[in-house]
Amino acid sequence: MTTVHLLHAGYAAERVGSSVSLVRDGDALIVADPGMVARRSLILDPLAALGVAPEAVTHVFLSHHHPDHTINIGLFPNAEVVDFWARYKDDLWLDHDGDGYALSPNTELWLTPGHTEEDATLIVRADDGVHALTHLWWYTDRTPEVDPLGADQEAIVRNRERVLAVADVVTPGHGAPFRVR
Repeated sequence: MTTVHLLHAGYAAERVGSSVSLVRDGDALIVADPGMVARRSLILDPLAALGVAPEAVTHVFLSHHHPDHTINIGLFPNAEVVDFWARYKDDLWLDHDGDGYALSPNTELWLTPGHTEEDATLIVRADDGVHALTHLWWYTDRTPEVDPLGADQEAIVRNRERVLAVADVVTPGHGAPFRVR
């Protein structure tokens, strides 16, 4: 059984909060983008409601290294942290296969630069469809079309097309998920 749960729908205006998700895939419990939120309870309470203790989380996935997506990594003391480049566990810096790296049987990391040169998207083949957890879009309404902080808009457009070709549901960096089809 593979599921995706939105723990916190992010936002970006006068305040900034990241979209934080939990992926359950077999024995893997993956928290994506545990960044800035108004209170840590906005991450921890939904996890508890799903029966997940912070110590049980096996992986933390980072779409990129901005603080609004990373600041609460420390809530998950036993997790392996995975970004575009490597895996990190305790004091180990471990390589991974890059584009296509599988965090668990039904998840894979895609390199999707554009917002930053170091962006990644987590593709999840869940029971209810293919999910993409990404910062290729900021908001639920798929805006802004042009990323005002983007490093490479052409790469964003290419990577959006790549994601939309497979995804049924997209969770943007700062909003609730939207359906593609």
